[in-house]
Amino acid sequence: MTKVSHMVLPVSDVQKSRDWYVDQLGFTSNGRDRGEGVAGIKDQSGLTIFLQKTSANLSGQKITLTIQVDNVDEKYRELEKVGMKFVTAPKLLFWGYGAEVLDPDGYMNHLWDEVTMNEAVRNMKKGQQ
Repeated sequence: MTKVSHMVLPVSDVQKSRDWYVDQLGFTSNGRDRGEGVAGIKDQSGLTIFLQKTSANLSGQKITLTIQVDNVDEKYRELEKVGMKFVTAPKLLFWGYGAEVLDPDGYMNHLWDEVTMNEAVRNMKKGQQ
């Protein structure tokens, strides 16, 4: 068996990033705040992301986190109401149906849900026939 259980995400402000992922996207703080510029957050599948303070420049190419939510359209409306700026509102994109939003350090987050993604895939297959 192989699975990703942990990852480290370099951030400029650990508290700000932790609050963003917990308050906006529903991650939970796993209580592994080390007080040394590291905080752990966890998703519902058990993946732990250690947010680690870095003094390095975070500009340039970055990773993309693809995050499953209950309903991407509802999550978009909820976050838009609190002033979150999206790169892309929910729509059909090259990777499927979803929305794109940047975290405080500019990491891209693809938000999607199972229902709309399955519908998008079905529609794409119909279009290929």
